[in-house]
Amino acid sequence: MNELTHFNRQGEAHMVDVGDKSLTHRIAVSEGRILLQAKTLEMIRRGDHKKGDVLGIARIAGIMAAKKTADLVPLCHPLSLTSVEIELKTESSVPAVYCRARVETRGQTGVEMEALTAVQISLLTVYDMCKAIDRGMTLQDIRLIRKTGGKSGDWIRKQDPSEHAAQDKTR
Repeated sequence: MNELTHFNRQGEAHMVDVGDKSLTHRIAVSEGRILLQAKTLEMIRRGDHKKGDVLGIARIAGIMAAKKTADLVPLCHPLSLTSVEIELKTESSVPAVYCRARVETRGQTGVEMEALTAVQISLLTVYDMCKAIDRGMTLQDIRLIRKTGGKSGDWIRKQDPSEHAAQDKTR
């Protein structure tokens, strides 16, 4: 089992020193969704929300969030991101908006936190824009899908068959 790196020998929180690590190409991909009422989903699809293009604004919010992750997560390193892509899709069978974020850098530490933050803020923006008509929306399944690069190498989420079946029903 790996050690927790954000604590020193005295058990105090500290920012990990990445100064001696090699610069590598790093990618992280995360996903999540927000469940909402069918009427809310239709309003988003029609694009007639009084506040504007819900998915377009959520996409910009996700990009901005990835860039500001170090300001939000106390021990996260500020990174120079080389790419942030936010994909938002509406899903009908279980009314939802699906979000996928892909974040890249060439640096000394990974971009998992940036990808996860981007998904969460994108979905929170959907909530914020639609809460007047649907306060019961639920964010769910926010998770890292994969990461590449760095000393620890590549990591890909293993899904059990029930997750595949649930995702197939919503896409």
